[in-house]
Amino acid sequence: MKEYTKIGEIVTTHGIKGGIKIYPITSDIERFFELGKVYIGKDKVEATVDKVSINKNMVVLSLKEYGNINDVLGFVKSFIYVDDEDRIELPEDYYFYHDLIGSRVYDEERKELGELIDIIETLANDVYVIKNKEKEFMVPAVKEFIIDVDVDNKKLVVKLIEGML
Repeated sequence: MKEYTKIGEIVTTHGIKGGIKIYPITSDIERFFELGKVYIGKDKVEATVDKVSINKNMVVLSLKEYGNINDVLGFVKSFIYVDDEDRIELPEDYYFYHDLIGSRVYDEERKELGELIDIIETLANDVYVIKNKEKEFMVPAVKEFIIDVDVDNKKLVVKLIEGML
């Protein structure tokens, strides 16, 4: 079964020739220029990218299969995906957010702390939001606190300091 990575949300159409305007949910907006095929909506409708442009931090795509505004109106508010086999390669110790969200989080003694429910981007570094039955807490996503990441088994091991939990 194919796996997909969400790369943006279609927010509106663009022009009368079937262009779509996308709010990107990737930190590398330039990666859209490398796209060949994309998949749209819950049904993952396959489409071939014809043209790409950037307009005010939004991505505008033209798709070969759709040449009229009426053809793409139904895609508005849908997510757009790439096949996981076509997603970009990340450097070591970098991860796709959706691969981490839902991971079980443990301390250094392997005591379960909760589940990673969100990742907040800040200027300095990302921050992991972890929730358990009692509360939510945050851990900076830096090597000093992130001991191990096991994406395949959705497990994180973190080092806590006083006041963090």
